[in-house]
Amino acid sequence: MAHAPSQLDILDTLRGWLDAATRVVALTGAGISTDSGIPDFRGPNGVWTRNPAAEKLATLQNYLADPEIRKASWQGRLHHPAFSASPNTGHAALAHLEQRGKLHALITQNIDGLHARAGNSVDKVIEVHGNVHSAVCMQCGWRGSMLSTLERVRNGEPDPQCRECGGILKSDTISFGQALVPEVIERAMRAAEQADLMLAVGTTLQVYPVAHAVPIARAHGARIVIINAQPTQFDSIADAVVRAPIGEVLPRICAMEA
Repeated sequence: MAHAPSQLDILDTLRGWLDAATRVVALTGAGISTDSGIPDFRGPNGVWTRNPAAEKLATLQNYLADPEIRKASWQGRLHHPAFSASPNTGHAALAHLEQRGKLHALITQNIDGLHARAGNSVDKVIEVHGNVHSAVCMQCGWRGSMLSTLERVRNGEPDPQCRECGGILKSDTISFGQALVPEVIERAMRAAEQADLMLAVGTTLQVYPVAHAVPIARAHGARIVIINAQPTQFDSIADAVVRAPIGEVLPRICAMEA
């Protein structure tokens, strides 16, 4: 009687698929960064699961209209875990995949900048929701260092204004109600079309339009591998779904360890 494949059998199969692939596209979400101490949003202990009001407050319209919300946001940024977090083994595995010449693109919903810190090239990483390490003026478009702007907050400016035009500053990330950058999304979808293997890691695949990358990759002939703690709407079209911890799975299938 045939036996059901074990977790080790599945991981060995996935490793073989990555070995055979030449244009791997990774799509990462908050789940890959939880081992670095950055909480996710929609998981059982996610930021928005525990405090639904936090999601409502993270809207561009409220931020622009209410200086008290901006002040609270700046205080929150002072303590954002992305500024003290380090890449974990999941990030390192994807950097290793690039070093092997396998990684075609890395689409990430994360704003923490940990993929670049782990060693992935800037030209490979597509940050669809921006990067918390940069500040932007909502009026003139000035961009600069978030750490420098946070130093102004620490020095007594609760709601720092742009020094170029006096406009409102925020992190250079996409808030609710804020338009995505069309060129960035187009680049992500083009990468999905070119993939021969799509690796969706730590994402619930609920956020659009980036979630479309998975069915787009499938429609263009790519294998789909989903590694996530919770079920996703695209599990049914995946060639493999893995529920094991990301920090254990990715190093193995990316050939960082035997």
